[in-house]
Amino acid sequence: MHEVRKRILEILKETNGATVAELAAQLDMAPVSVRHHLDILQGDNLICVERVARKGCVGRPQQIYALTAEASSYFPKNYASLAGHLVRQIKELVPPEKVTAAFQSMAVQIAAEMNEEAGSDEPDDATLEDRLERVTDFLTERGYLARWNLAPSDDGCSVGGEGYLLHKHNCPYSDVSTEHAELCLMDQALINALLGRPCQRINSMTEDGGCCTYQIGAEENASENLEESA
Repeated sequence: MHEVRKRILEILKETNGATVAELAAQLDMAPVSVRHHLDILQGDNLICVERVARKGCVGRPQQIYALTAEASSYFPKNYASLAGHLVRQIKELVPPEKVTAAFQSMAVQIAAEMNEEAGSDEPDDATLEDRLERVTDFLTERGYLARWNLAPSDDGCSVGGEGYLLHKHNCPYSDVSTEHAELCLMDQALINALLGRPCQRINSMTEDGGCCTYQIGAEENASENLEESA
């Protein structure tokens, strides 16, 4: 992003909104030049325009530029470091034999969020593909950038008959999972809970894979696989 536009976002973050004149004064730029950058930021849906009657001012309300919710992604967040500290604390305070169970419990709770959101919207005759659509949307909203497709057949060319593949192209805590394998186990439990069946991870980003991929058996094999994993 252009340095001037980055600085505008910073100013709006600090001031909770500013006029063109106020931005021009802080940037030491002509208002017409500031408007050019504001138009670009508005086109990118990073800022919005509000008309506010400022305290102590008379006359028409002023045009105030403010950040949108989308702009928050441009400001650093220390989630990875915080997550790392939290995982280390859990592993120090919780007995080793209970650590895995604790992360699996978190996975079940996260999966319950999707079921609560779905409520009565999911029909009783929903197919596995319907479920995969809902699961990938749920995961993508939480930063996983998930996709699914039919698994290739044995010949490697045609598709169908061998189940499905669920791919996670982004790991929200990739900087932490390489040190703490419990997070990968939590994700495995999460996928199982979301889909209501055991899935096999066949590719992992922590092992230099381009993404994490889970293999899901075809619909007719689901009951058999579930019994085997019990």
